[in-house]
Order: sequence, then C-alpha cells, then structure tokens
Amino acid sequence: MGNREALLAGAKKCLVERGWATTSVRDIAEAAGVNHAAIGYHFGSREALLTQVLSEALDELGAEITDGLPTKSSERWPAVIDAFTTRRDLWVALLESAGQAERSAGVREIFVRMLHNGRDGLGGPVPMALVLGLMMQWLLDPEHAPSGEDVRAGLAALT
Repeated sequence: MGNREALLAGAKKCLVERGWATTSVRDIAEAAGVNHAAIGYHFGSREALLTQVLSEALDELGAEITDGLPTKSSERWPAVIDAFTTRRDLWVALLESAGQAERSAGVREIFVRMLHNGRDGLGGPVPMALVLGLMMQWLLDPEHAPSGEDVRAGLAALT
C-alpha cells in the first residue's frame, strides 16, 4: 500500500473514531503510518483528504443500502434499518460531517449527490426523507426508534 492509499485508510479510521472536527493532520498521519507532509503532497489539505474519504464512505453506504434492498416492499424497511445498526460508527461520522456542508462546497456537493442517488435508489423524495428521519432516530435513540414493521404499518395507515 502506497502513502496515498495509507492516508485514505488512516483518514477513514480517524473520521469514524474521532469525527471530522477533532481529526488533526497528525492523527491522520499517525493512523496512516506516514509523515504528515504526505497529506499536503497527495491531497493538498486535511479538508481535501477528509472530503475524499467522505465521498467514498457515502458511496459505500449508499451501495450497501440500495444494492441489497429487497424488492418486496414489506422487507425494505428492516433492511434499511439494519444498515444503521451494522455500520453505526460510519453513519455517526457521516452525520457529523454533514455540518461541514455549510462551509465547504465540496462537502455540499457530496451530500447533494447522496440525496439524488438516494432518491433514485429508494423511489423518490418521500422514501429518502423517511430514511433520513429513521437514521436520526436510530443513531440518537435506538431503544425507541421505529422497527421495520412499525414503518411498514405506518406507511400502510397513511395510504
């Protein structure tokens, strides 16, 4: 593994373990096992490196949800909820990173792309809004968050 790949892996580890705001150049370099100057050489800045890692992480999670999504509607919501519980550490890191979108056009573009892909993969803006709401509930209050069956029953009651 070269320095670039090591930096990407180290930055992802730091993003998940420490979050965007508290990950330093030194943290990333230490996790990657390289000199911190390699960040500037390969990515230009800490922010550019974290933005690249964020983009890859969102693509990874998006593919996991949409590629493995059952075609049967009643089985979809439990599968979506499973993604929040099995990859909780990465979802928390991404949620924290979303706050950077206000100050970074690159981060905003990544999240906008995620929203568009999610709408396409889940069948429109309403399912995507439901996924985002479920994500917040499962990350902040998993003991009281709705189950897949709760979601299915609630949607049936709405229609």
